[in-house]
Amino acid sequence: MLTLSWLVLIAIIVAGATTIERWETAPGSVDAVAPRLGFGTGATDVTRYRTGNSVRFVTAYGSQLTALEGFVGWVDDDIAIETKLERFGDRSPVEQRRLGFQAMVGAKQIAEYVALKRLGYDVSLNYGSVVVEQVICEEKPAVDSACKRLNPGDVIESLAGTPTPALDVLVKAMEGRKAGDVVEIVVNTLNSNPNETRRTEKVRLIASPDDATRTIIGIVPADTRTVDVPFEVDISTDSIGGPSAGLAFALALLDELTPGNLMGKAAVAATGTIAEDGTVGAIGALRQKAVAVERSGAEVFLVPQSQTPDEIASARAAAGSGLTIVPVGTLDEALDALAKYGGGKLAPPPPSN
Repeated sequence: MLTLSWLVLIAIIVAGATTIERWETAPGSVDAVAPRLGFGTGATDVTRYRTGNSVRFVTAYGSQLTALEGFVGWVDDDIAIETKLERFGDRSPVEQRRLGFQAMVGAKQIAEYVALKRLGYDVSLNYGSVVVEQVICEEKPAVDSACKRLNPGDVIESLAGTPTPALDVLVKAMEGRKAGDVVEIVVNTLNSNPNETRRTEKVRLIASPDDATRTIIGIVPADTRTVDVPFEVDISTDSIGGPSAGLAFALALLDELTPGNLMGKAAVAATGTIAEDGTVGAIGALRQKAVAVERSGAEVFLVPQSQTPDEIASARAAAGSGLTIVPVGTLDEALDALAKYGGGKLAPPPPSN
């Protein structure tokens, strides 16, 4: 028995120290947005209505596992275990993290645009560089397809001799082109020395998998848009990546820049991407985020209506009856839901002096 006990102990120690090719998605952190908000240049005449009950945003943890952690995750329904391919696809972990941080920057920018526009401020949205977030592979991709020639993180600088400093310019340059056409594309690598990493690729265009009449390069571009706003807004997110906090950021800005309290007395969390028209988009790891929100003590959880019915049902089952999960499709629907659960109505901003 003593020998067996020692063998079990040694096995546990070894399993806890041995890293395996598996990654987890687990319930993460839930944090109030308001303490992370800051207003800088140009905000002299802006009144900030601080609240002690800010909307909260939620994250999911994801890290490579040891053998012991993998076993624990395997028996825990609230932890999803993924292979490297399932987790990263064709991207490297470094590329995934970089694109995740970039997506968070984009989420903050769009949230600022949506919130300040909703309050009547003069704002504008500008396209940024064309950064490849994902390549699209056909069932049998050609050797010169974007799937084979381009990589996540590549910046498309020109197409067929036309400079493409922004996505809207690239879209214009694609007009009239057909699937099967081969075009010369100059690309660079994000955050690298242009003189060392610029290269030219000949890429065969393909038909869109969603619309056979539309011709595409074969990429999904990252959201690199920036906004022009009348005053500087800062949302501190440390090393958190991804776009899923967009809805929470927009709600927090609306709450901080108007009298009253949009959350009322309820402890509210929100997740969902935010588009420039106020549409709330789907996110990943909804079940794990619902568990994290329930553990935080929140009472209402706004989630994207565009999640699948199975995802919403799974989140509700995992969170239990103590958390009310409310699907919303737009920012206005989120505001209506908050009012239904005791939050204040959105008031217009105070007049400037």
